[in-house]
Amino acid sequence: MRCTLPGLAAAILLLAACTSAGGLFAPKAKSPYAPGTVPDEQGIDGLIVGHRLMAAGEYSLALRAYYRGAEEHGATVDVLSAIGSADLKLGRLGQAERLLRRAVEVDARFVPAWNNLGVVLMEKGEVAEASRVFRTAFALDSGQSDEIRDNLRLALAKLDDPAYDSAPEDHFSLVRRGYGEYLLLTKL
Repeated sequence: MRCTLPGLAAAILLLAACTSAGGLFAPKAKSPYAPGTVPDEQGIDGLIVGHRLMAAGEYSLALRAYYRGAEEHGATVDVLSAIGSADLKLGRLGQAERLLRRAVEVDARFVPAWNNLGVVLMEKGEVAEASRVFRTAFALDSGQSDEIRDNLRLALAKLDDPAYDSAPEDHFSLVRRGYGEYLLLTKL
């Protein structure tokens, strides 16, 4: 039996047209699986993913997402502050302090970085510098944030009375979550 190329092509087209999927030119069926990436489309911003993971208490995963955000955006004040905040939540106080100091060097008017630097300094027991940093954050924020006011109040109380021990629910950190939106995280 001898098969020619045109005959083989016709047989393949005939079989494709007879399939149960609707034929050769049927529209693509919807898959129950997640779609693949499209080269021309952007993925979800690493900073947004990181903020959501921080809110969920997944600090290690948030840190990974923030690093991906750093690849996308560079070492912006948002990225440095976010990575520093994740390090703070993971207990990496030295790394958090370095990153947050870099963030305020990049943009000295970025309130969340100042506030989170104050929280790191409080955790390290550097109350005098923390109160100065909270004052800066409070002034830059024009006193609009109750959370920053409370952080400043706690730092000043601790500065006036080193034996002052506030309740655990009084330890706050303010984390940047998009532009102009903040998420208050507490230690429980």
